[in-house]
Amino acid sequence: MSQPEIGHNGPPSVRWRFPSVHPDGRKFVVIAAGIALVFALMAWETLAWPMLGVTIWVAAFFRDPIRSVPRGDDLIIAPADGLITLIRDVPPPKELAGEGGLGDTTMTRVSIFMSVFDVHIQRSPIEGIIRQVVYISGKFLNADLDKASEDNERQHILVERRDGLKIGYTMIAGLVARRIVPFVKPGDTVVAGQRVGLIRFGSRVDVYLPAGTAPRVALGQRTIAGETILGAIGNNQAAGGVSQ
Repeated sequence: MSQPEIGHNGPPSVRWRFPSVHPDGRKFVVIAAGIALVFALMAWETLAWPMLGVTIWVAAFFRDPIRSVPRGDDLIIAPADGLITLIRDVPPPKELAGEGGLGDTTMTRVSIFMSVFDVHIQRSPIEGIIRQVVYISGKFLNADLDKASEDNERQHILVERRDGLKIGYTMIAGLVARRIVPFVKPGDTVVAGQRVGLIRFGSRVDVYLPAGTAPRVALGQRTIAGETILGAIGNNQAAGGVSQ
């Protein structure tokens, strides 16, 4: 991943670096590499080479690149890498609804689908205090389906800004994903773009935009966690887009 560096005779420059592997995924890389090594030592080349490929893929899956987070008090930043597959006006999830949560009025839900090739580290869309972290057990349907928001295993997170405005987002397991790992708990303070969780092996994230905030992304657009702007609080001018 690129990182800025201070040049000797000029402004900061940027150079590319390999992203690190997140600590939560290192044990999986070691296990895959160990199996590949055993196959190689036993001269089972037909198994060793594919297992080496699996090891490289596992390392890539758990990659944790550095991101350059846009600054702005009213910006809502994408929490996940992936594809915008759904934009719907829906009631907030019951676990986050009510007076102490997102309320009961209809909100715009932006769904980001992650394939097994995307980065799966999740990031906070805004700065604030974590008010709720709610785990719901469920099914493992295709995360690209609309009903996955209500039927699949999921983890709701509610974060509140200093002015009292709340943003809710949900990490949803998919066909392959079998584990949602939160890095935060209620009472934690987070900044926009901070790492807040990990979903293993394919999934989806739903973000609930507050009233009066239109999405600045379009269906079919790819997002970059910690960098892509999903919307600006209070700005109801939706951004259009054309797939081509």
